[in-house]
Amino acid sequence: MPDRKEPWKLMQALTELRFARGLQEKRIRSTDKGSDSSNSRQWLEHEALLLKSETNQNFQLWNVLYVRKLWDQRPPWLRLSIPNCRGDHHIVDRIANIFTSIPFIIIGIQAPRNGLAKRLYADSVVGVGLASSFYHCSSGDARQLFRYGDYAMIATSTLLLSKALRKEDSKILYATSAALLPIQPALVSAFHVGLMEVTFAQRAQREPHLRKAHTIHAISTLVGCALFIADDIYPDTPFLHAAWHVAAAIGTATCVQLLK
Repeated sequence: MPDRKEPWKLMQALTELRFARGLQEKRIRSTDKGSDSSNSRQWLEHEALLLKSETNQNFQLWNVLYVRKLWDQRPPWLRLSIPNCRGDHHIVDRIANIFTSIPFIIIGIQAPRNGLAKRLYADSVVGVGLASSFYHCSSGDARQLFRYGDYAMIATSTLLLSKALRKEDSKILYATSAALLPIQPALVSAFHVGLMEVTFAQRAQREPHLRKAHTIHAISTLVGCALFIADDIYPDTPFLHAAWHVAAAIGTATCVQLLK
């Protein structure tokens, strides 16, 4: 959610700029009448440059307000379905989140790569680990951008896993998912995780050697869902997000068994 106070801060800045501009115009007029010296002309040129700079800032601030107003009025289907972008609680929590992102990179490197679909999925899992690491290493305004990249990469990975496992599905399904991914990454992730869960359960019933992996996967999925919800409900609790990383990594590692 955008900060509702930000437009008012910008409005206040605009008011201060207009007030300062008025004072400077009065000083220029009074100086122009009372002095013809070279020093006064230099001072006037300097003041004129300041006025031009402040006018440009004024125009830019109005543009920011106008663009923000248009963005806030966008339809619901253009709003990103992404949880709040909260910071890591302290340096130890940040380090834990970064280190628990590394297993995704290892899993992606070791995943089967025979065939284009499997190779793309393996690379996407590596991308998930990198995106998560970049997010937890970031700070300031860039953090929101990396948060979006994190969720977009997860959605891409789930979509590619469905494509690798379910070759019989319609191409329209994947085209629609790809179109929705930039604006609703969490929705795409949830849908394709559901497809993967159905496929995993069906394969485990037919192929006994997958049952142990499926049991581990089911437990890690339940624990991961509980940790994900807890992380959103109790955002001030440290290490919940890192624990979710671990559960998600175990679930991802068991999914790789389906590709072997």
